[in-house]
Amino acid sequence: MALALRPSTSTSSSAPSLTQLRRRGAATVAVYSGMPRRPVFRALAAAAAVATPTPGRHPPLALPPTPTSVADAMSRVRAKGKTAFIPYITAGDPDLATTADALRLLDGLGADVIELGMPFSDPSADGAVIQASAKRALAAGATTDAVMAMLKEVTPDLSCPVVIFSYFNPIVRRGTASFATAAKEAGVKGLIIPDLPYDEIRAFRKEAIKNSLELILLTTPATPADRMKEITKASEGFVYLVSVIGVTGARATVNPRVEDLLKEIRQVTDKAVAVGFGISTPEHVSKIAEWGADGVIMCSAMVRQLGEAASSREGLKRLEVYARSLKDALP
Repeated sequence: MALALRPSTSTSSSAPSLTQLRRRGAATVAVYSGMPRRPVFRALAAAAAVATPTPGRHPPLALPPTPTSVADAMSRVRAKGKTAFIPYITAGDPDLATTADALRLLDGLGADVIELGMPFSDPSADGAVIQASAKRALAAGATTDAVMAMLKEVTPDLSCPVVIFSYFNPIVRRGTASFATAAKEAGVKGLIIPDLPYDEIRAFRKEAIKNSLELILLTTPATPADRMKEITKASEGFVYLVSVIGVTGARATVNPRVEDLLKEIRQVTDKAVAVGFGISTPEHVSKIAEWGADGVIMCSAMVRQLGEAASSREGLKRLEVYARSLKDALP
Protein backbone atom coordinates (compact mmCIF):
# COMPACT_ATOMS: atom_id res chain seq x y z
CA MET A 1 0.00 0.00 0.00
CA ALA A 2 1.43 3.34 -0.99
CA LEU A 3 1.48 6.08 1.60
CA ALA A 4 1.46 9.73 0.62
CA LEU A 5 3.88 11.53 2.92
CA ARG A 6 3.19 15.14 3.75
CA PRO A 7 5.88 17.61 4.73
CA SER A 8 6.26 17.92 8.48
CA THR A 9 7.21 20.96 10.47
CA SER A 10 8.85 18.70 13.05
CA THR A 11 12.57 18.81 12.39
CA SER A 12 15.63 17.57 14.21
CA SER A 13 17.97 19.93 16.01
CA SER A 14 20.38 20.03 18.91
CA ALA A 15 18.30 19.18 21.96
CA PRO A 16 18.65 21.28 25.13
CA SER A 17 18.71 19.60 28.51
CA LEU A 18 15.85 19.99 30.97
CA THR A 19 18.06 22.25 33.06
CA GLN A 20 18.60 24.53 30.07
CA LEU A 21 14.88 24.52 29.34
CA ARG A 22 14.09 25.60 32.86
CA ARG A 23 16.73 28.33 32.75
CA ARG A 24 14.93 29.70 29.72
CA GLY A 25 11.86 30.26 31.84
CA ALA A 26 10.00 26.96 31.75
CA ALA A 27 8.09 26.36 34.94
CA THR A 28 9.70 24.34 37.69
CA VAL A 29 7.02 22.70 39.76
CA ALA A 30 7.27 22.68 43.54
CA VAL A 31 5.60 20.00 45.61
CA TYR A 32 2.10 21.25 46.19
CA SER A 33 -0.56 20.03 48.56
CA GLY A 34 -2.05 16.70 47.56
CA MET A 35 0.69 15.71 45.11
CA PRO A 36 1.67 12.03 45.47
CA ARG A 37 5.03 11.54 47.12
CA ARG A 38 6.53 8.98 44.74
CA PRO A 39 8.38 11.52 42.54
CA VAL A 40 9.68 13.30 45.65
CA PHE A 41 10.70 10.02 47.22
CA ARG A 42 12.69 9.14 44.12
CA ALA A 43 14.56 12.41 44.22
CA LEU A 44 15.45 11.91 47.90
CA ALA A 45 16.50 8.33 47.26
CA ALA A 46 18.71 9.41 44.37
CA ALA A 47 20.42 11.98 46.59
CA ALA A 48 20.89 9.42 49.33
CA ALA A 49 22.44 6.97 46.89
CA VAL A 50 25.42 9.24 46.31
CA ALA A 51 25.79 10.41 49.93
CA THR A 52 28.32 8.98 52.38
CA PRO A 53 26.51 6.55 54.70
CA THR A 54 26.30 7.56 58.35
CA PRO A 55 27.61 4.88 60.75
CA GLY A 56 24.80 3.04 62.49
CA ARG A 57 22.15 4.04 59.94
CA HIS A 58 20.42 1.97 57.30
CA PRO A 59 22.02 2.00 53.81
CA PRO A 60 20.50 4.34 51.18
CA LEU A 61 17.21 3.25 49.66
CA ALA A 62 17.46 1.80 46.15
CA LEU A 63 15.83 3.53 43.20
CA PRO A 64 12.80 1.86 41.55
CA PRO A 65 13.63 -0.87 39.02
CA THR A 66 13.81 -0.09 35.33
CA PRO A 67 10.30 -0.07 33.79
CA THR A 68 9.21 -3.43 32.43
CA SER A 69 7.85 -4.07 28.96
CA VAL A 70 4.34 -2.92 28.14
CA ALA A 71 3.14 -6.53 28.02
CA ASP A 72 4.57 -7.20 31.48
CA ALA A 73 2.99 -4.03 32.86
CA MET A 74 -0.40 -5.08 31.52
CA SER A 75 0.05 -8.62 32.85
CA ARG A 76 0.71 -7.30 36.35
CA VAL A 77 -2.50 -5.28 36.26
CA ARG A 78 -4.56 -8.19 34.95
CA ALA A 79 -3.14 -10.51 37.60
CA LYS A 80 -4.49 -8.15 40.27
CA GLY A 81 -7.93 -8.12 38.65
CA LYS A 82 -7.62 -4.41 37.90
CA THR A 83 -7.92 -2.19 34.81
CA ALA A 84 -4.85 -0.34 33.54
CA PHE A 85 -4.79 3.45 33.72
CA ILE A 86 -3.19 4.73 30.48
CA PRO A 87 -3.05 8.53 30.20
CA TYR A 88 -1.92 10.37 27.06
CA ILE A 89 -0.19 13.76 26.86
CA THR A 90 1.50 15.63 24.01
CA ALA A 91 5.27 16.03 24.25
CA GLY A 92 6.24 19.70 24.49
CA ASP A 93 2.83 21.20 25.30
CA PRO A 94 3.23 23.76 26.76
CA ASP A 95 6.98 23.00 26.94
CA LEU A 96 9.25 20.01 27.45
CA ALA A 97 10.13 20.84 31.05
CA THR A 98 6.43 20.71 31.94
CA THR A 99 6.08 17.46 30.00
CA ALA A 100 8.85 15.97 32.13
CA ASP A 101 7.06 17.06 35.30
CA ALA A 102 3.76 15.69 33.96
CA LEU A 103 5.31 12.29 33.22
CA ARG A 104 6.60 12.05 36.78
CA LEU A 105 3.27 13.24 38.15
CA LEU A 106 1.24 10.68 36.19
CA ASP A 107 3.64 7.93 37.21
CA GLY A 108 3.24 9.00 40.82
CA LEU A 109 -0.54 8.86 40.49
CA GLY A 110 -0.30 5.21 39.47
CA ALA A 111 -0.32 5.22 35.67
CA ASP A 112 0.33 1.69 34.41
CA VAL A 113 1.49 2.85 30.97
CA ILE A 114 1.93 6.41 29.69
CA GLU A 115 1.27 7.33 26.07
CA LEU A 116 3.34 10.28 24.85
CA GLY A 117 2.26 11.95 21.62
CA MET A 118 5.02 13.06 19.26
CA PRO A 119 3.84 16.43 17.87
CA PHE A 120 3.19 16.45 14.12
CA SER A 121 1.88 19.14 11.80
CA ASP A 122 -0.82 16.95 10.22
CA PRO A 123 -2.30 14.66 12.91
CA SER A 124 -5.05 13.14 10.77
CA ALA A 125 -6.44 10.79 13.45
CA ASP A 126 -6.76 13.54 16.03
CA GLY A 127 -9.47 16.07 16.76
CA ALA A 128 -9.21 19.79 17.42
CA VAL A 129 -7.78 19.52 20.96
CA ILE A 130 -4.76 17.40 20.06
CA GLN A 131 -4.23 19.23 16.77
CA ALA A 132 -3.97 22.50 18.71
CA SER A 133 -1.71 20.82 21.26
CA ALA A 134 0.66 19.59 18.55
CA LYS A 135 0.78 23.05 17.01
CA ARG A 136 1.72 24.63 20.35
CA ALA A 137 4.38 22.00 20.98
CA LEU A 138 5.99 22.46 17.57
CA ALA A 139 5.99 26.23 18.03
CA ALA A 140 7.72 25.73 21.39
CA GLY A 141 10.52 23.72 19.75
CA ALA A 142 9.47 20.15 20.50
CA THR A 143 11.55 18.48 17.79
CA THR A 144 12.05 14.74 17.71
CA ASP A 145 15.60 15.12 19.06
CA ALA A 146 14.44 17.39 21.89
CA VAL A 147 11.66 14.98 22.89
CA MET A 148 14.04 12.01 22.92
CA ALA A 149 16.59 13.96 24.99
CA MET A 150 13.91 14.82 27.54
CA LEU A 151 12.77 11.20 27.74
CA LYS A 152 16.33 9.98 28.21
CA GLU A 153 16.53 12.07 31.38
CA VAL A 154 13.06 11.21 32.68
CA THR A 155 12.43 7.52 31.96
CA PRO A 156 14.96 6.25 34.53
CA ASP A 157 12.79 7.93 37.20
CA LEU A 158 9.57 6.20 36.11
CA SER A 159 8.13 2.92 37.33
CA CYS A 160 5.81 2.50 34.32
CA PRO A 161 6.68 2.08 30.63
CA VAL A 162 6.36 4.96 28.17
CA VAL A 163 4.88 4.38 24.71
CA ILE A 164 5.36 6.91 21.91
CA PHE A 165 2.32 7.72 19.75
CA SER A 166 3.69 8.99 16.44
CA TYR A 167 2.45 9.35 12.90
CA PHE A 168 4.47 7.53 10.26
CA ASN A 169 5.66 10.65 8.44
CA PRO A 170 8.07 11.88 11.15
CA ILE A 171 9.47 8.36 11.48
CA VAL A 172 10.08 8.03 7.74
CA ARG A 173 11.63 11.49 7.53
CA ARG A 174 14.13 10.63 10.24
CA GLY A 175 14.63 7.09 9.00
CA THR A 176 12.95 4.08 10.60
CA ALA A 177 16.21 2.62 11.91
CA SER A 178 17.35 5.94 13.36
CA PHE A 179 13.98 6.62 15.00
CA ALA A 180 13.76 3.17 16.56
CA THR A 181 17.32 3.40 17.89
CA ALA A 182 16.68 6.85 19.36
CA ALA A 183 13.49 5.61 21.02
CA LYS A 184 15.29 2.69 22.64
CA GLU A 185 18.11 4.94 23.88
CA ALA A 186 15.47 7.28 25.34
CA GLY A 187 13.99 4.45 27.40
CA VAL A 188 10.82 4.06 25.34
CA LYS A 189 9.18 0.63 25.51
CA GLY A 190 6.60 0.72 22.73
CA LEU A 191 5.27 2.51 19.66
CA ILE A 192 1.78 3.30 18.38
CA ILE A 193 1.68 4.44 14.75
CA PRO A 194 -1.99 5.11 13.86
CA ASP A 195 -1.42 5.60 10.13
CA LEU A 196 1.08 2.78 9.59
CA PRO A 197 -0.29 0.77 6.63
CA TYR A 198 -0.96 -2.78 7.74
CA ASP A 199 0.98 -4.15 4.77
CA GLU A 200 4.09 -2.27 5.94
CA ILE A 201 4.00 -3.54 9.51
CA ARG A 202 6.27 -6.51 8.79
CA ALA A 203 9.07 -4.32 7.43
CA PHE A 204 8.90 -1.85 10.32
CA ARG A 205 8.67 -4.63 12.90
CA LYS A 206 12.26 -5.66 12.13
CA GLU A 207 13.54 -2.35 13.47
CA ALA A 208 11.16 -2.51 16.42
CA ILE A 209 12.35 -5.98 17.41
CA LYS A 210 15.98 -4.96 16.98
CA ASN A 211 15.41 -2.17 19.51
CA SER A 212 13.13 -4.06 21.93
CA LEU A 213 10.14 -1.87 21.07
CA GLU A 214 6.64 -3.34 21.25
CA LEU A 215 4.52 -2.37 18.24
CA ILE A 216 0.96 -1.75 19.46
CA LEU A 217 -1.66 -2.01 16.70
CA LEU A 218 -5.14 -0.52 16.46
CA THR A 219 -8.47 -2.07 15.54
CA THR A 220 -11.68 -0.07 15.08
CA PRO A 221 -15.44 -0.69 14.86
CA ALA A 222 -15.02 -0.61 11.07
CA THR A 223 -12.21 -3.18 10.91
CA PRO A 224 -13.33 -6.37 9.08
CA ALA A 225 -13.33 -9.52 11.22
CA ASP A 226 -10.53 -11.22 9.28
CA ARG A 227 -8.28 -8.15 9.48
CA MET A 228 -9.08 -7.74 13.17
CA LYS A 229 -7.81 -11.27 13.78
CA GLU A 230 -4.58 -10.48 11.94
CA ILE A 231 -4.12 -7.24 13.88
CA THR A 232 -4.70 -8.85 17.28
CA LYS A 233 -2.26 -11.61 16.41
CA ALA A 234 0.44 -9.15 15.36
CA SER A 235 -0.06 -6.53 18.09
CA GLU A 236 2.42 -6.44 20.97
CA GLY A 237 2.03 -4.98 24.45
CA PHE A 238 -1.73 -4.81 24.12
CA VAL A 239 -4.41 -4.50 21.46
CA TYR A 240 -5.62 -0.90 21.03
CA LEU A 241 -9.39 -0.88 20.47
CA VAL A 242 -10.53 2.45 19.04
CA SER A 243 -14.00 3.00 20.48
CA VAL A 244 -15.43 5.15 17.68
CA ILE A 245 -15.12 5.75 13.97
CA GLY A 246 -13.52 9.14 13.56
CA VAL A 247 -10.90 11.28 15.25
CA THR A 248 -9.93 11.64 18.90
CA GLY A 249 -11.96 13.95 21.10
CA ALA A 250 -14.34 13.84 24.05
CA ARG A 251 -17.82 12.38 23.51
CA ALA A 252 -20.91 12.66 25.67
CA THR A 253 -21.30 8.88 25.91
CA VAL A 254 -19.29 5.75 25.26
CA ASN A 255 -20.08 3.84 22.08
CA PRO A 256 -22.19 0.85 23.26
CA ARG A 257 -20.65 -1.28 20.51
CA VAL A 258 -17.44 -1.39 22.53
CA GLU A 259 -18.88 -4.10 24.78
CA ASP A 260 -19.55 -6.39 21.81
CA LEU A 261 -16.23 -5.54 20.17
CA LEU A 262 -14.40 -6.55 23.33
CA LYS A 263 -16.21 -9.90 23.29
CA GLU A 264 -15.29 -10.43 19.63
CA ILE A 265 -11.63 -9.70 20.31
CA ARG A 266 -11.67 -12.05 23.31
CA GLN A 267 -12.75 -14.87 21.00
CA VAL A 268 -9.53 -14.61 18.96
CA THR A 269 -6.85 -13.57 21.48
CA ASP A 270 -5.97 -13.64 25.15
CA LYS A 271 -3.83 -10.50 24.86
CA ALA A 272 -4.68 -7.45 26.92
CA VAL A 273 -7.10 -5.02 25.24
CA ALA A 274 -7.13 -1.29 26.00
CA VAL A 275 -9.88 1.05 24.80
CA GLY A 276 -9.23 4.62 23.64
CA PHE A 277 -10.75 7.61 21.75
CA GLY A 278 -13.70 9.57 23.09
CA ILE A 279 -13.17 8.71 26.76
CA SER A 280 -13.26 11.70 29.08
CA THR A 281 -15.21 11.14 32.31
CA PRO A 282 -15.01 8.85 35.34
CA GLU A 283 -18.35 7.40 34.23
CA HIS A 284 -16.87 6.47 30.83
CA VAL A 285 -13.87 4.85 32.49
CA SER A 286 -16.02 2.88 34.91
CA LYS A 287 -18.34 1.64 32.16
CA ILE A 288 -15.49 0.46 29.91
CA ALA A 289 -13.87 -1.35 32.82
CA GLU A 290 -17.24 -2.96 33.60
CA TRP A 291 -17.37 -4.25 30.02
CA GLY A 292 -14.10 -6.08 30.57
CA ALA A 293 -11.40 -3.88 29.04
CA ASP A 294 -7.91 -4.49 30.42
CA GLY A 295 -6.98 -0.83 30.06
CA VAL A 296 -8.53 2.57 29.42
CA ILE A 297 -6.72 5.28 27.43
CA MET A 298 -7.53 8.96 28.03
CA CYS A 299 -6.33 11.40 25.37
CA SER A 300 -7.94 14.74 24.47
CA ALA A 301 -9.43 15.57 27.86
CA MET A 302 -6.07 14.83 29.49
CA VAL A 303 -4.22 17.03 26.98
CA ARG A 304 -6.64 19.89 27.61
CA GLN A 305 -5.70 20.08 31.31
CA LEU A 306 -2.09 20.95 30.51
CA GLY A 307 -2.29 22.80 27.22
CA GLU A 308 -5.21 25.12 27.95
CA ALA A 309 -4.19 26.21 31.47
CA ALA A 310 -3.02 29.75 32.18
CA SER A 311 0.38 28.51 33.38
CA SER A 312 2.40 25.32 33.62
CA ARG A 313 1.87 25.19 37.38
CA GLU A 314 -1.89 25.51 37.00
CA GLY A 315 -1.87 22.92 34.22
CA LEU A 316 -0.09 20.39 36.39
CA LYS A 317 -2.52 20.98 39.24
CA ARG A 318 -5.45 20.53 36.86
CA LEU A 319 -3.84 17.40 35.44
CA GLU A 320 -3.41 15.91 38.90
CA VAL A 321 -7.03 16.51 39.92
CA TYR A 322 -8.40 15.19 36.63
CA ALA A 323 -6.12 12.15 36.41
CA ARG A 324 -6.87 11.23 40.01
CA SER A 325 -10.62 11.30 39.32
CA LEU A 326 -10.19 8.86 36.43
CA LYS A 327 -7.79 6.59 38.28
CA ASP A 328 -10.18 6.41 41.23
CA ALA A 329 -13.00 5.32 38.91
CA LEU A 330 -11.10 2.19 37.86
CA PRO A 331 -11.48 -1.11 39.72
